Amino acid sequence: MVRPAGAKTGTSDGADVARDIAIDLGTANTLVYMRGEGVVLAEPSVLAINQRNNEVLAMGRDAWQMIGRTPSHIVAVRPLRKGAITDFDVTQRMVRLLLERVGVSRFNRPKVLICVPSAITAVERRAVTEAARRSGAADAQLIEQPLAAAIGADLPISEPVGNMVVDIGGGTSESALLSLGGVVALEAVRTGSFDLDAHIQAFVRREYGLAIGERTAEEIKMTIGSAAPTPNEMRAEVRGRELMTGLPKTVVLTPQEIRRAIEEPLSTIIESVVACLSQAPPELAQDLLVQGIHLVGGGSLLRGLDVRLGEETGVPVHHVDAPMECVVLGAGQCIESFEAMRVMFMESRR
Repeated sequence: MVRPAGAKTGTSDGADVARDIAIDLGTANTLVYMRGEGVVLAEPSVLAINQRNNEVLAMGRDAWQMIGRTPSHIVAVRPLRKGAITDFDVTQRMVRLLLERVGVSRFNRPKVLICVPSAITAVERRAVTEAARRSGAADAQLIEQPLAAAIGADLPISEPVGNMVVDIGGGTSESALLSLGGVVALEAVRTGSFDLDAHIQAFVRREYGLAIGERTAEEIKMTIGSAAPTPNEMRAEVRGRELMTGLPKTVVLTPQEIRRAIEEPLSTIIESVVACLSQAPPELAQDLLVQGIHLVGGGSLLRGLDVRLGEETGVPVHHVDAPMECVVLGAGQCIESFEAMRVMFMESRR
């Protein structure tokens, strides 16, 4: 259940009662789960900042719509790049705004569980937890995104059975083999769906002499992008600025061209999945022929990705029911049983 951003939580037990929160702090999107409520916020991970007075003008979807459309003194920034915090101050401000938006104040200090990439460094871990604590959290814990995704997908990770999750986000892609509540094998690359967008931008610039924005590249990927040939493919008209004249221009792109444009980052992601599979012990490798690979994350929605992965690995590939919400739903299950699930948190596992 996803409620509109900014909606009231509807609690009848008073505004000062702390509701524990899980946050999927992604490079592309941020989702918030509140204990007893479900997913209460889902927004792009973007802030619009006025550089003249350092004031935050907008967050989330409103800020995302400003990308490429602002005067020079207003910048739309993403606090995380490649799954890592690039600006601690901006990240802290975004976390504070997120908590305020879901009703956290100085009178109620909830426990906060934050989903982070498995490849996050110790310095980055401290930065994320410190940002949450300074923003009003009584306790801030971290959980690895693939583990949270497996919990959210209702995979039997506590059993002695091999389960594999491939989480393709905006800045990172992680492949994790799980069994008995732990990570058996892990491969993470700082390549994600934003890299596909960047390669589309570069391709259109190189082949057609046309400059297009980040949002346009993403729309192209969603409209005609694919990892393998798919039925009923269509062309797409794309508008941009011609580099030679500086004037607006329209070109027509084909799905074949976009597949060629994104092949390099896509191959990097697929190679990391194959590398993770190659680390599987023989018994767990046999399990995967039955259990298959489970795709999560916004990047997993690329058409034909399941077909391409299945061909290259020889393992069945499945889409989970809610790929965008899967990670935060898994963290939400941990929030609902905080003490019982504490063994899953990074602090307890390292």
